[in-house]
Order: sequence, then C-alpha cells, then structure tokens
Amino acid sequence: MGTSHQKGYITLRGKQWYGYFRKTVKDPATNEEKTVRVTAILGLRSKMSKSEARDALEREIAKQNGQSGSGNRIMNDGSVTFGWFVKNRFLPLKEAAWKEETAKTKKLLIERDLVDDLGEIPLENFDKFSLQVHMNKLAQTRSKDRVLQMRAYLRDIFAEAVDQDFLAKDPARKVKVPSQLRDTDTTTLSWDQLRKALAELDLKDRILLELEMTNALRPSELFALKWRCFDQSVSTMKVTETAYKGKIRPWGKTRKSLSSVHIPQGLASDLQKWRALCPDSSPDAFIFPNRDGGFLDTDNYRKRVLHKLATKLELPKLTFQVIRRTIATLAQKKGTVKDVQGLLRHSRTATTTDVYMQEIPESVQATVNSINQELRKPQPVRSQKPTQNRIIPRNRNIWKRSVDQDGVSRNLTPNDTKPERMELASC
Repeated sequence: MGTSHQKGYITLRGKQWYGYFRKTVKDPATNEEKTVRVTAILGLRSKMSKSEARDALEREIAKQNGQSGSGNRIMNDGSVTFGWFVKNRFLPLKEAAWKEETAKTKKLLIERDLVDDLGEIPLENFDKFSLQVHMNKLAQTRSKDRVLQMRAYLRDIFAEAVDQDFLAKDPARKVKVPSQLRDTDTTTLSWDQLRKALAELDLKDRILLELEMTNALRPSELFALKWRCFDQSVSTMKVTETAYKGKIRPWGKTRKSLSSVHIPQGLASDLQKWRALCPDSSPDAFIFPNRDGGFLDTDNYRKRVLHKLATKLELPKLTFQVIRRTIATLAQKKGTVKDVQGLLRHSRTATTTDVYMQEIPESVQATVNSINQELRKPQPVRSQKPTQNRIIPRNRNIWKRSVDQDGVSRNLTPNDTKPERMELASC
C-alpha cells in the first residue's frame, strides 16, 4: 500500500479543536485490512489558531499511521479489547518462558486483578490516568507484593501492544506504584516459641519441623526428600527434587535450590532413628510420607499441624514462610549475611536482607545502649608537665626599672643599659 496523503479535516466543538481522519488497520481476527475513522483532540481554541490546528492534525496523522519521510506501516486495530489482547497476544508469548504451574498462577492473578475490570475496554481508550486509577484501586485491597506484580504486568502488556503495532503510544509507561500500600506480613517468632512448638510434636513431625527450622527448607523441598538423599556418614541431605501441586519436579525455585545441605550430628542421629521406625526406608521412599506412602501436601500439613499448633500455643502465626523468615532473622547473630544467604539458598543477597531478615527490637535497643555508653565514657586525665623557669632571651626588647640618683624610679630600655647611654643618663 502506498503512503497516505490525506489531510483530514478539523472542526471547532465548544472550546476545543477536533480533527478527523481515516486510518488503515489490520483486523487481528481475520488478518484483513480495513479503514476506520479516527477522532483526535488537537487543543484549545484559545491556545492555537485554525492553521496551527491543521498542522497539529497533520502531525497526529503521521504519528497514528506510523509515517515518516520514506514510507508508512499498517497499524493493527487498536479497537480490540484489553482482554482479547491479553488472551491472544500477550499470554501466548509469556507462556513460553513460564513453567507449567507458574503459568497457571500468573494467569489467574492477571485474570483477577486486570482482565476482570479492564477486559472489555478497547486498547486505544486507555490513558495514563485511567490506568493509575486502577492501580490505586488495587492498592486498597491487595498486598504490596501483589500491587508491584500487577504494575509490572500492566506495563509489559502495553509495551507489547506498542511493539506489535496495536498502539502508537504506551499509556502505562509512567504509571506509578501508589504510596499507600498494605503492609507486608513480617511475623517472626522467638527461639522459645520455636522450642515449645517442637516439644508438642511426635517423633515424625518433630524431626520434620526441626529439619525445616535448622536448614530453612522450602516445603516443596522438604516433602520431596527421599531416603537416598540422606547420607549419615557425612551428615548431609541432598535436595534433588521438589514437590508442588501434586507433582514431583526435577527443578527448584532458584538456581541454588537443588544442592546439598549440612545436617547437624544430633539431628542426623534422630533421622536414623526415624528410618528404623518409618513404614518404608527403601532408597526411593519418601522420608516423611503420607498414609499412602506418597509425599505430603503442603496446604494440608499447614492446616492439619501448623495452624492447630499455633492456636494451642497462642502463637501469632505459624507457617513455613514464617519459619523461614524467623530463622533468617534470628540467624543474624549466628553468622554473617552471606552465611544466612547460603542457609536459605538465595541467588541474591538482597532477597535475604530485604525480604526475609527483620530487625530484632532487643538487638536494636542493645545497639543504642552501646552507642550511648561510648559517648559517656570519661575522658582520660592528661598529665601536665612541671613549669620550668623561663629564660629571658638576651636581646629581647623588654622594659626594666631603675632608680636614678634623685630616688626617682624610671623605665629603662635595653639600650639604656649600655655604658654610653648610662653616662648620658647620669648627666
């Protein structure tokens, strides 16, 4: 198709100049070209003349049609709805990089937080204001992490719409995260609370939770452990698989998830005792099996054991996430930040420090007291050197007192002590 030379036409409606022109677009459903009528708001009558409005319309036509000095391109139809674009153009591209279970979760979140409210709106009707209003609405009912995630998806969706020529301008590029966000859960427990929880459990559950607390394992890693992973001779447990949503997967959450972890000697001995008592201790059997010999379900164990334990001991909260956050926080006094990162097997130190580690009020108090004690330390007393007799330089210009023959005291300069001056003084 050749370059369009149309100029459109302008009209005054109220206080605004409006421009109208036709644009050729491609129907994404049929892949056929069609012509649509486009309306553009050019500006206020008080700020531009009619000729300036015509120039503004020409610039808008060039931008909408993607025309430059050398040619043009056909835009896809921006009248398709947000929901259609997400389903038919955005998700198919993203699913290639997502794992199966991850894709299910992400698609569900996008459906609930974005498509349900914005799905019927045409892409070309969005602007920064309408998208920011939606983000502000999400911030009132969603967690901080959820809002940040949705802002990222929203920007990715509209950036993709621009890349695929459905839009000429990205309306989500400058959408901001609302300043008023719901607080993220930062619940942590104390050593005493962890010990009380362990004391309430039978052998199997006590060893399971002690292993979880000691090595800060993720539940997907913990429930996938098999006896062949445990080597008592070197006190190690090798994480080789993860259990998630009823499936065993040969990969973990991060690059460092699948690795060998150290098992303290006492805990290794208890694991060996449990091996002698468990129904099946063959190499491919699960260390902590369910009634059928399969792996435990995370949600079921959380409700059946952890929630009941929290209620009984009056703990603020007890979940696997709380346990990992607690161990990361309390371990601050047991090792360096890199040690804690290695314990949790995070790929980035920032995840350990910014997400999992929480401040310990008692530790902050102790730090403040230590600072104040340093400030209040008494100053050391400096020894003063004994005062010595001062020797007056011979040629120093000082005044001396003398008494003349008449008994009158007068001041003498150093020169007055010279013989010739003394003779003059006696005359």
